[in-house]
Amino acid sequence: MVMAEESEFHVLAVDDSLLDRKLIEKLLRTSSYQVTTVDSGSKALEFLGVHEDDSTSPDSSPSVSSSDGNHQVVEVDLVITDYCMPGMTGYDLLKKIKESSSLRNIPVVIMSSENVPSRISRCLEEGAEEFFLKPVRQSDLSRLKPHMMKTKLNDRTQREEVMEERGGERCGREIEIEPEASQQHHQQQQLSSNNSAPKRKAMDEMALSPDRTRPRATIASTTP
Repeated sequence: MVMAEESEFHVLAVDDSLLDRKLIEKLLRTSSYQVTTVDSGSKALEFLGVHEDDSTSPDSSPSVSSSDGNHQVVEVDLVITDYCMPGMTGYDLLKKIKESSSLRNIPVVIMSSENVPSRISRCLEEGAEEFFLKPVRQSDLSRLKPHMMKTKLNDRTQREEVMEERGGERCGREIEIEPEASQQHHQQQQLSSNNSAPKRKAMDEMALSPDRTRPRATIASTTP
């Protein structure tokens, strides 16, 4: 079923507007995605495991709410973020994600209520997959799945390549060990053969000795 397949995807939605967060969460859940929402770019990075030094208080905890009620950190398959936010903009968040070696493969989609061509071009050039104009519609979200499918396929391919490389290295080590073990076995056989050669020679010399091969004569004593 399509619903079962799409439920495997987890989307992180970022927007400083509570109303817009609720709207995008509702649309994503209608598409059967798992959804987590945060209200700032810095909290999005913290949820993703990247801690940034910013102007927020060190005592403040990220405002993270999950659609299933859990607060556990899970794998994120896509980030959708508003462009205009105080502190860290959606464009800044996009750059941070693409600069991270562990996050750069996560697709990022930008949302904005302003249709500014230069802004759209800059985000797409920086690596954004899509640029949606608000209000976001259900038809817009139908364009998210191909990006997440592509990312999952690439990740699976990379994992398989790593496993193949490790398997090849293991086979190479086994091939190196096998001739060495064979050589040691041959040396042991040769040493055993060398040790037994003098024994066989001594036995052969004893077998060919005249004293052992000449039959002894039996002299019968007669009484005169």
